[in-house]
Amino acid sequence: MQRFTAKIVDLMKQERLYASQGGPIILSQVENEYGNVDSSYGAAGKIYMKWSASMALSLDTGVPWNMCQQGDAPDPIINTCNGFYCDQFTPNSNNKPKMWTENWSGWFLGFGDPTPYRPVEDLAFAVAIFYQRSGTFQNYYMYHGGTNFERTSGGPLISTSYDYDAPIDEYGLVREPKWGHLRDLHKAIKLCEDALLATDPTVTSLGSNLVASEYKTSSGSCAAFLANIGTESDATVTFNGNSYHLPAWSISILPDSKNVAFNTAKINAATESTTFARQALKPNADSSEELGSQWSYIKEPIGISKADAFVKPGLLEQINTTADESDYLWYSLRMDIKGDETFLDEGSKAVLHVQSIGQVVYAFINGKLAGSGNGKQKISLDIPINLVTGKNTIDLLSVTVGLANYGAFFDLIGAGITGPVTLKSAKSGSSIDLSSQQWTYQVGLKGEDTDLGSGDSSEWVSKSPLPTMQPLIWYKTTFDAPSGSDPVAIDFTGTGKGIAWVNGQSIGRYWPTSIARNDGCTDSCNYRGSYSANKCLKNCGKPSQTLYHVPRSWIKPSGNTLVLLEEMGGDPTKISFATKQTGSSLCLTVSQSHPAPVDSWASDSKILNRTSPVLSLKCPVSTHVITSINFASFGTPTGTCGSFSHGRCNSPRSLSIVRKACVGSRSCKVEVSTRVFGDPCRSLAKSLAVEASCS
Repeated sequence: MQRFTAKIVDLMKQERLYASQGGPIILSQVENEYGNVDSSYGAAGKIYMKWSASMALSLDTGVPWNMCQQGDAPDPIINTCNGFYCDQFTPNSNNKPKMWTENWSGWFLGFGDPTPYRPVEDLAFAVAIFYQRSGTFQNYYMYHGGTNFERTSGGPLISTSYDYDAPIDEYGLVREPKWGHLRDLHKAIKLCEDALLATDPTVTSLGSNLVASEYKTSSGSCAAFLANIGTESDATVTFNGNSYHLPAWSISILPDSKNVAFNTAKINAATESTTFARQALKPNADSSEELGSQWSYIKEPIGISKADAFVKPGLLEQINTTADESDYLWYSLRMDIKGDETFLDEGSKAVLHVQSIGQVVYAFINGKLAGSGNGKQKISLDIPINLVTGKNTIDLLSVTVGLANYGAFFDLIGAGITGPVTLKSAKSGSSIDLSSQQWTYQVGLKGEDTDLGSGDSSEWVSKSPLPTMQPLIWYKTTFDAPSGSDPVAIDFTGTGKGIAWVNGQSIGRYWPTSIARNDGCTDSCNYRGSYSANKCLKNCGKPSQTLYHVPRSWIKPSGNTLVLLEEMGGDPTKISFATKQTGSSLCLTVSQSHPAPVDSWASDSKILNRTSPVLSLKCPVSTHVITSINFASFGTPTGTCGSFSHGRCNSPRSLSIVRKACVGSRSCKVEVSTRVFGDPCRSLAKSLAVEASCS
């Protein structure tokens, strides 16, 4: 621990990157959420924590150190908060700032799980109430989603995609309206900077679940946060003699303690559509036979095939056996079955029982796949098998899909086939325990040792027909880069499970046959109320991940090599490219009660132009313009993007006004007011909803 930490610090010092050297690093962290687990280690946990703090301080970086989720971090280490909300957090000393080191902008995806997402109204609420309650610093985890290339995904069973519903997605594209709403939030908070830095707030109750916090300095700087923490009802409150409307579970930010610059529940950023456009991997192939002929293959041997295999009595734990050099470990057993044994009863099969602690098991009997299963921490298989008189081979392939990486004693969780493994006669019920037999072990696959992922081997076979829907086959083909400059993914629909390489670079594990559970998803998610990882889910009953990111920088214009290790059985000719395209459709609803755009404020917290709310649209692609307005209604429109409809109240001039303002331009602004649209229903609050197309 000390060698590693000192090495990193030395690298930073050599490049003069610490703020104390004139560089950009203002804070360093030692350990990560150790306080959540240290009690499990008793006194030793506390000793280690204090040692880590002392060791870090001795490295003399000249900037503060923090420990997250460590309530008893010793001075001067700053204890900080991680979570969906940190407004209730208090540091363990009045001399330490209130810091939020991980604000979880979404949640990670697991194979076999639906896709989690976090509404931006709730995320903005969490940030605003943190600063309302004297927060000093907050940091998003994640702000930019990513990809778990190679075998880097944690877990177990964390997907290759680590998109996290982040404001910037896995492919480097902004996710709207999340990105834009957070941009406006931070502009509003920045307008309050002088007051926030100068003083603590005065907190006033405005009613049940209604709170005002005002930062006011002797020099006249002021800012206020008005919060409706209730989850059910909107409210109208009076503050400093003025009336304010607060939607449920929302906060209004008033940089001058009078005028609202931002409300967390009222979004001024347009929703931008994103689509994946499919392109054939082999666009010139006219038939399935021709497609197959453009692939070559190598069959991975079933069972033991390497010279470094070894024999041990009993069943070995996988991680300690492989030292995490490979996802794969073969457990192989040879048996002699006499002709009079009950396992050969005519008309019935023997049953092979296998227990594993994760995460995937394939059972082969005499070279043929007999069954398989998967699970996070426990797999229990009962597989009917056919044995023959004489020699029989049981080959069990255990596969890890990411290793446990957090929690007390996570290093002891283990993986692999830990037993029991038994063989039972289906007819007589008699059984034998195979667990303590002499098993032969092989770490990894032969194709891994010979670096088939690089595509350079001379062993590739190009005979027709291409073998498909069979386990443990390596496939190779060549391809040209998809046209255009949009981010690239490969759609692995049609394959089973495995690992893929592009030009020798592993793009990670693929598993399009891992299906999310059917329950827990909703058409829409109510942002009001506390968020949790299972609150907002989508894609139930569908593959957890079919699209796998391939960075454009890894792809040449032509002559690229794609290699698959298909472990489960699939058809590689079914896969295709998908390029991620954004911004062909823009949607936004702005009400008369929305704040004016935050950009209408000057940096000194004075309103430049006292405007009405404004609906703003901008095509995200610089060469695109708004070509059509598909829907526009000022009144009481209903629905969401793609399903807007007119309400009982609608200005008949809506469509023509928005078309005139927007069509032919990359961006446009339309004032949301009766001055522009007239008043189709004087007694009702009105909104402007617009759906536009860009090209």
